[in-house]
Amino acid sequence: MQNISLALQETLQVLYRKAIDADTALDALQKEQKGKFQAIFPQQSGFSSQAKRFGPYVEEVATEWNALQDKDEDTIKQQLPALVQKIEQLLTTIGQFQASLRK
Repeated sequence: MQNISLALQETLQVLYRKAIDADTALDALQKEQKGKFQAIFPQQSGFSSQAKRFGPYVEEVATEWNALQDKDEDTIKQQLPALVQKIEQLLTTIGQFQASLRK
């Protein structure tokens, strides 16, 4: 479990940095009157946050991870897949967004 914890911590740090860069790019697009949308992820995506920037979603995942670390191992094993799925969604979406900016 220690290896999983370290890997998730490193992934969250990378995700945080990527989210800052993506949010900066979104701010620039908004100043150009582009990127008009209500939220990055739809309500049924599994996130409770609804935001136009990646930061709140990363905060949600980090908060869930911090709360999960205080739980017993069975609870962690049960709730970890949903958390990992959110992290994957964030990494994929940020990656796609950054790729679209390069085009």
